Amino acid sequence: MSTLYIDGRKVPATGGQSIPVYSPVTGEVYAEIARGMPEDIDLAVKAARSAVNGDWGRMSATERGRILVRIGNGVLANIEELAEIEAKDTGKPIALARKDIEALARYFEFYGGAADKVHGEVIPYLSGYTVSVVREACGVVGHIIPWNYPAQMLGRTIAPALAMGNASIVKPAEDACMTSLRFAEIAAEAGLPAGALNIVTGYGREAGAALAGHPGINLITFTGSPDVGVAIQTAAAVNHVKCVLELGGKCPQVVFADADLDKAVPVIVGAIIQNAGQTCSAGSRVLIQKEVYEDVITRVAAKFREVRVGLPETSPDCGPIITKAQFGRVNQFIQECKDSDLPVIAEGAMDNDLPKGGYYVRPTLFGPVPRDHKLAREEVFGPVLAALSFDDEDDAVALANGTDYGLVASIWSENGARQQRMAKRLEGGQVFINCYGAGGGVELPFGGIRKSGHGREKGLLALDEFSITKTVVSHHG
Repeated sequence: MSTLYIDGRKVPATGGQSIPVYSPVTGEVYAEIARGMPEDIDLAVKAARSAVNGDWGRMSATERGRILVRIGNGVLANIEELAEIEAKDTGKPIALARKDIEALARYFEFYGGAADKVHGEVIPYLSGYTVSVVREACGVVGHIIPWNYPAQMLGRTIAPALAMGNASIVKPAEDACMTSLRFAEIAAEAGLPAGALNIVTGYGREAGAALAGHPGINLITFTGSPDVGVAIQTAAAVNHVKCVLELGGKCPQVVFADADLDKAVPVIVGAIIQNAGQTCSAGSRVLIQKEVYEDVITRVAAKFREVRVGLPETSPDCGPIITKAQFGRVNQFIQECKDSDLPVIAEGAMDNDLPKGGYYVRPTLFGPVPRDHKLAREEVFGPVLAALSFDDEDDAVALANGTDYGLVASIWSENGARQQRMAKRLEGGQVFINCYGAGGGVELPFGGIRKSGHGREKGLLALDEFSITKTVVSHHG
């Protein structure tokens, strides 16, 4: 039976229970994880608080940064092992899993270098006073991370938290948490003190709920669905705890008549099939100006038919959906679209040797999609692309912004003035011009508005989220 990682040690879950881990590739059980309970969360909070009040909390920013850099180096030194764990746990092609591990290392390199660059300020005030504003750690941070990018999400959320001197408790998704458990050992080998990082596996309704509502937590971060985000905010509100939430998207790729289609089309398709569409920032809507709709959609369809779904070890374009529940949801969404007579423009190809129990979905391009159709508004979280048309810039803006989400958008146009006008008018946390996605994007602040959440991760802005300000007023006459 697997174990939890609390206070620098592998420990069994207090209840002694376990959770089966299913392979997305075959649908069969291949491992077990410990079923953490509220009692385990309580132990982790106590360990984290001891770290904040002890050597970790008193450590200089420079030394914290050095430890984080060593952690990044440790990840790279074990990249093949970690990539194999990530690929097996998620069903990702090994090349994609390796990139995710490289991104994990990059987070620690970046925030390790930033740890001692967080400066305060001096405020001019009344004569005889000196006023300074300093940034300090929040304290104990709870991180509830998803199953789609478990390694990347681990680095994205805990590296800036640790850089600021917080102690972290991670509740990874029960569907994909093997990498985080191995990572905790690598972090300890790099010199991270006991209690600074704790991993409690388990169900969201048990361990996750206990973490979100624990009175000893000072900050909660969560990436997942809007509904669960509401539940986490509600639980945290009882203790007046701040939340940083990233909750999904229905991201538009806006293609104007003057776009360079040779460059645009491969990126448009790649933005929806990346990670089999299981990406909050997936470009799940392609919005095409009417006068070039047929040309663009013909090219996109041709590229879509080249998409191959296969076993991870064969380096396919798409591996399986990561969880059985999401596999069912994506298939149901596709079937409902077909039942509503929504035209299927193109589909990807499935390899012949796929295990019958695996969670494989055929990538599907639908269009033209009516603006009021659920596929134009709701997140699928799978390799499903909706094609819509628009008239002009005003219509494109109304269509792009016309969902409950606001996370990422892209603009495809060779007109520089249009690029800037559209970038200002599109609503969301990131806008890409003649490109799409962050490509790892550790340096680029990331987050959304409306049902896409609030707060910012990545980049230097994340250090603000994981810290608080203190104003110090000195009267010296």
